[in-house]
Amino acid sequence: MSDFKTLKGLYIKHVSSDPSNLIEGQIWYNTTTQQLKVAPSISSWSSGGNINTARLYLSGAGIQTAALAAGGGTPGKVNNSEEYDGSSWTEGDNLNVTRGFNHGCGTQTAAFSIGGETPSVPAEDATETYNGSSWTNAPNLNGGRYAIGAAGTTTAAVAFGGSSGSPPTVQATVEEFDGSSWTEVTNQPTGHSYASGAGTLTAALSIGGVAAPATNHSVTTLEYDGTNWTAGGDLNTGRQGGAASGTQTAAMYFGGTKPAKTGETETYDGSAWTETADLSTARAGMGSSTGGPTSLTTAFGGDTGSVSNATEEFAIATTARSVDTT
Repeated sequence: MSDFKTLKGLYIKHVSSDPSNLIEGQIWYNTTTQQLKVAPSISSWSSGGNINTARLYLSGAGIQTAALAAGGGTPGKVNNSEEYDGSSWTEGDNLNVTRGFNHGCGTQTAAFSIGGETPSVPAEDATETYNGSSWTNAPNLNGGRYAIGAAGTTTAAVAFGGSSGSPPTVQATVEEFDGSSWTEVTNQPTGHSYASGAGTLTAALSIGGVAAPATNHSVTTLEYDGTNWTAGGDLNTGRQGGAASGTQTAAMYFGGTKPAKTGETETYDGSAWTETADLSTARAGMGSSTGGPTSLTTAFGGDTGSVSNATEEFAIATTARSVDTT
């Protein structure tokens, strides 16, 4: 049988105490405890500070230490927004248009809230931008939609899919924003509603959702290059109403319904989805820190069977583990 030296050309280091700055994949032998040890990266969700207004199907933006939540339902629609500093939520400026089923993107100080459903308009075309202190009306979408997906920034965004009409129809429409106006561009090959978005205008993802014509709990991932949509790797579990964060080559999708609510979480490397640690509580229709990175993802609010005010934070930690050599 080959030993580690023969296979890797290296001896396993013998140390009297565990290293203080662990590196993923590190291997060593602790002579004090007489244990062989390794350092894997462990993913987990943990509780963060509760959002002040419990809500579902709201927009999110930012990162874990600087997130933004806006609008949503209680189940009645609300217009307030809140800012998260990684510990607690603080009330921010109200949206100009009260709405739920809206989608957000950008950062805490440069965020978008796009489309949605108002108390009087079932498919809203209004878009608004946030500068860290106040919301400003931006140019409207060319067509009103709710349960829309989006990705990008306040000067370079893409909005896709969603539903509109009576009875509601899943849309394949795609619009791009250049900082001054929305322009309709190439449609998605198959429209999706209740999909979630991640990435940038020229490298976006549309994840999961309800595919036209009304195929629930889609496994589909679509990748956008700023011109065309192509198929990416399928989710392991088809879902709608989940949330996402990250980039086209390093994304995360979590929660949703399949049709039961789930906490399932998957990460994407640009070609395939891999299951990782589940949310502590199964939920759908939550907001997320869409700006990523995936190691700094936050989920907030949503539908757990009741309207939730809970926040969960995702983390990846490299920790020492003993190897059973018996």
